[in-house]
Amino acid sequence: MNKLGETLKSLRNLNSLTLKEVELKLGISNAYLSQLENDKVKQPSANTLYKLAKLYNVDLDVLLYSAGIIEENPVKKRSEATKFMNAIAYSSSGLTKKQKESVLDYLEFIKSRKK
Repeated sequence: MNKLGETLKSLRNLNSLTLKEVELKLGISNAYLSQLENDKVKQPSANTLYKLAKLYNVDLDVLLYSAGIIEENPVKKRSEATKFMNAIAYSSSGLTKKQKESVLDYLEFIKSRKK
């Protein structure tokens, strides 16, 4: 199990955000965010985790698991289809509506070739 701090720092870096930018977006102090990322705060409030999960576009259960609040790894229990759908949703972040439609068209094309 990843520690919460490692998970949060990794997610923040994946989203190319600084601690200051997260502070401004969520209203959570830079110092508190730093304490979270350095595992000085072991179990933050559900509200804080919810805000971070929403900003980083991950399931809240991932952060709850990383914080040790829930025991079952939410990633392991997902079906392959759900993992694939989440990967597409995450990867499509920032695409225009037209680009997203093109991705869907391409998926339909791939399915049609299998027949």
